Amino acid sequence: VEILAAEQTHTDTSWYQGTADAVRKNLVHFRNADFDWALILSGDQLYRMDFREILERHVASNADVTLSTIPVSRDAAQSFGIMQMDAERRIVRFEEKPTDLALLDTLGLDRDACAQLGIHGDQTYFLASMGIYLFNRETLFQLLDNDLADFSKHIIPQAIRSHRVFSHVFQGYWEDIGTIRSFFEANLDLTSELPRFNFFDMAAPMYTRPRFLPASKINGASIDHAIVSEGCIISHCHISTSVVGVRSLVDIGGHITRSVIMGADYYETEEALAANAVARRPRIGIGKYTRIHQAIIDKNARIGDHCVITPHGKPERVDHPLYYIRDGIVIIPKDMVVPDGTVV
Repeated sequence: VEILAAEQTHTDTSWYQGTADAVRKNLVHFRNADFDWALILSGDQLYRMDFREILERHVASNADVTLSTIPVSRDAAQSFGIMQMDAERRIVRFEEKPTDLALLDTLGLDRDACAQLGIHGDQTYFLASMGIYLFNRETLFQLLDNDLADFSKHIIPQAIRSHRVFSHVFQGYWEDIGTIRSFFEANLDLTSELPRFNFFDMAAPMYTRPRFLPASKINGASIDHAIVSEGCIISHCHISTSVVGVRSLVDIGGHITRSVIMGADYYETEEALAANAVARRPRIGIGKYTRIHQAIIDKNARIGDHCVITPHGKPERVDHPLYYIRDGIVIIPKDMVVPDGTVV
């Protein structure tokens, strides 16, 4: 994986203006590369897909562009780009996040399409874009030879009128985790006994960057329906329906429920711990007798002793020097210091 960070140049001092603009600004790195197709993926989604299947359909359809799509319910349809396809699965119409219910009603999948996809029942389904695009090389360069900013709002509707654009229908687990609520719920779902997304599928294993940390150490703790990453030290506390990230330290008496603890990037040295004591600053991790419910604790946060962090009784949206609340979820930002005795 080679990371191409956003950059400003002498000829263009603007940052990315949208998804299409982000790709356009990086095409300079690929113009001399030898490739036939370009697969464009989103970085804020959780799914498992064999990309060979979308390529096979793309080639078999003689497509210029193929969109990966997924059937969604009427309630969810207004949050996505919704499209219609013909019997050959060529996309003939595209509407970005339709809010007009009368318009939405004209976009539903018909019974033949539902039967072909194995969808049964009386509920109406809609075909939503997953933000996954496969382009022929020349088609990509042609469609981005302009200043249009976004794929779903600008490029794809234009491509439908001028090129052969087809749908590859995906029916596995897929979740857009680009919002606080969706990120939070997707993580908590992984703690259930039979989560909707299975990380333990040996036929298609998931890999992560190795950190070469020791196994987690559990000292007299009660842990129920939780995921505990490597390198943690958890002592005489209660954790339920939560995700505990790498190098997390949870001290005695802690009570953590329905929360995502992102962990830490490093362990503090003896010298750092001594400096914390002099500065009366909590160490990285969760302090003694601290209660956390319905929260996301970002990396390297220092949560003191006897703190209470919960959204109960508070507005859905709060901006505070120590924390934020979004959609009824408390967020403690990265590197934040929450002093002893703080009640959120």
